[in-house]
Amino acid sequence: MPLRILFLCVANSARSQLAEGLARRLFGDRAVIQSAGSGPAGVHRQAIAALAEIGIDTSSHRSKSVTTIDFSTVDLVITLCADEVCPVVPARIEKLHWPLEDPTFAPTAKVEARFRETRDDLERRLTALGHARGLIA
Repeated sequence: MPLRILFLCVANSARSQLAEGLARRLFGDRAVIQSAGSGPAGVHRQAIAALAEIGIDTSSHRSKSVTTIDFSTVDLVITLCADEVCPVVPARIEKLHWPLEDPTFAPTAKVEARFRETRDDLERRLTALGHARGLIA
């Protein structure tokens, strides 16, 4: 049975969207991937661009609210909030917290670079998780 992973942050526009796109590529059919946020704000164009640079098309992704998630379909929640308050999830679900700064808060001249850094950080973390959980051979 595939591991059912939910990535959560506030806006579901940057970090969780990057994580969703990367996890889908890394884990394939060995995991069911979702993302959501407490205040969905639309997918940031730089998140789409950062993933497109490495061959992942997320142009059809949409921001989703955590209130639309059926938590009975989730095995693992990975929260990505740093200084913000992350959405609350049921206690019975396994949780990991990866506090990452929101790249949308970077100074304008550094936003593109910050998205790449966040993408690369998430890819390293997801690769390690994938090896630890047997999702990557």
